[in-house]
Amino acid sequence: MNFLAHAFLSGENKSILVGNLIGDFIKGRQALGRFEAEVIRGVELHRAIDEFTDNHPVVHESKARLRPKYRHYSGVIVDVFYDHFLAGQWKEFHPRPLKDFASATYKTLTDFSAVLPLTFQQMLPYMIRGNWLVSYSKVEGIHRALSGMASRTPFHSRMEEATSDLQEHFRDFNDEFNAFFPTLRSFCDEWLTYGGTEV
Repeated sequence: MNFLAHAFLSGENKSILVGNLIGDFIKGRQALGRFEAEVIRGVELHRAIDEFTDNHPVVHESKARLRPKYRHYSGVIVDVFYDHFLAGQWKEFHPRPLKDFASATYKTLTDFSAVLPLTFQQMLPYMIRGNWLVSYSKVEGIHRALSGMASRTPFHSRMEEATSDLQEHFRDFNDEFNAFFPTLRSFCDEWLTYGGTEV
């Protein structure tokens, strides 16, 4: 899943939220040593979410539709597509308006800026300025996100073209998101309630 889903699935604990959002920027166990326990737990939740998502059969269907064109980047694209559907249906999942949730998330990340990995620190102003979490609700925002990712890949990923696939197969991707996301939400609720296990 992408940034919005990871933030949403963190619950109300700010340290877990931070850990969940920086999960892709933390490599290995040794790198976790400088963080407090709840931030580490957030990183572990991030990894649990990624593993659950990568192994879910519905997500496999979404990725299979994209794989012939985008190969191993299909999973990254699906993550962004699913954030688009989460943002578009936000009122069905969360009592707070998306713009308020996004503002609170940015504030939390800013408050924790001293412990953020350097690459995340450098990215955060762009995230806030572009209001990424809200922009995912629009196809234009998804296009900007995928184009930005494409510019940073070492190979020609063609991810900047993927919004055409989103629009062509919109109903299929939407149906798959709606079949998958409640199962992921239940998994995370249980993980947070019972402590989870390290991935």
